[in-house]
Amino acid sequence: MEREGCDLLPRVRDEDACWEAVLKRDAARDGAFVYAVRSTGVYCRPSCPARRPRRAGVVFYPLPEVAARCGYRPCRRCRPDREALDPQVELVRRACRAIEAHAEGPVTLTELGAEVELSPAHLQRVFKKVTGISPRQYADACRVGRLKARLKERRTVTMALYEVGYGSSSRLYEQASAQLGMTPGTYKRGGATMAIRYVVLHCPLGRLLLAGTERGVCAIYLGEDDEVLAAELSREFPAAAVELAEEPLRGWASAVVEHLSGQQPHLDLPLDVRATAFQWRVWQELRKIPAGQTRTYKEVAEALGLPTAARAVARACATNPVSVVVPCHRVVRGDGGLGGYRWGLERKQALLEREKGEAPSEEGR
Repeated sequence: MEREGCDLLPRVRDEDACWEAVLKRDAARDGAFVYAVRSTGVYCRPSCPARRPRRAGVVFYPLPEVAARCGYRPCRRCRPDREALDPQVELVRRACRAIEAHAEGPVTLTELGAEVELSPAHLQRVFKKVTGISPRQYADACRVGRLKARLKERRTVTMALYEVGYGSSSRLYEQASAQLGMTPGTYKRGGATMAIRYVVLHCPLGRLLLAGTERGVCAIYLGEDDEVLAAELSREFPAAAVELAEEPLRGWASAVVEHLSGQQPHLDLPLDVRATAFQWRVWQELRKIPAGQTRTYKEVAEALGLPTAARAVARACATNPVSVVVPCHRVVRGDGGLGGYRWGLERKQALLEREKGEAPSEEGR
């Protein structure tokens, strides 16, 4: 249900600790984060007295404003949109609202600092500490979200460009193309030239949707509901010819199911996935991680020769559309925690445990 551009906005770093706080209804963590429930479209404080949701349907955000940007509405019982307990969090919330109010163009750090009564340097530090990204990155995510929404309203690229605050077409194509995964014109057409077929099968992790074009696999989703998975497939490309057609894809899908069942150790399927150059580099590095082993986000960044790009690596993992084939589940946090996983941490844990159990020991090699 997330709105356009939500995949560019920050999530919390320690999801395991946040979930523990939700289970305990820990009021001490109120203001530190909010959790959103996909099935209800509502976000709450950790201490909310409402019935606890299922973990697989929960998303964590550092601020109410981020949850709202992603399409969730505040809970009427715990009112998480009201004033935060932590003064630094409240300052960052004010900064987020100021950024969102400048829809006509970017706001400078100096202007933003003046609005929230902080020096630019102090604001930069506090904002990044609370959200994990800079004010500029938050503004870029908001702008890309507005761009996507206007393109889907069938605005012309030129009209959308100026409405969301890009100063020139070169600026638009320089930034937005990388974040859209294609040119704005192609995105505006909604994938009209694409023909996508998909099949949904049962697998050890629930339901598995595999979609492909004539060139290769373009999506592998894991979940519990066939309709939800199919809607996820159509969300980014509403004009594409999406068709349920089992026969052409059954071989690829069966190979993935057999892999998840432990019957096929290696997956080597053709892929047809749109990605930036950086995403491709990350995904290729992930495919080098042997089954039964893990790497940290920092280790992957270092392997790419970009030791400071751990957060960008995490984002590339989060936007991986072909789970299992590109094993983003093998990347974990530096402290050993699971980190995030698009299809739920329970599935990530199950994948890692299965692979660890099936990996040959040193004696057997």
